[in-house]
Amino acid sequence: MVYAYTTVDVATGMSDEVCEALADVEGVVDAHVIAGDFDVMIELEGETSHDVLASVTSSIRPLDGVGTTRTYICID
Repeated sequence: MVYAYTTVDVATGMSDEVCEALADVEGVVDAHVIAGDFDVMIELEGETSHDVLASVTSSIRPLDGVGTTRTYICID
């Protein structure tokens, strides 16, 4: 199993809506509104790193309000 974290820059006022929408995305374990350079932090899992990245590309980036994403694959 591969684990990863993705940070998301979200349009103003859309953080809660994005977190709610993420609950239905395959591979998403949890999502939180955060303070800092990004607005949302997502915990993901998949069978392979390709599965995780596919979730980000096909299911997370197309969500309304989602801007820049950064994905960090766990190596331990």
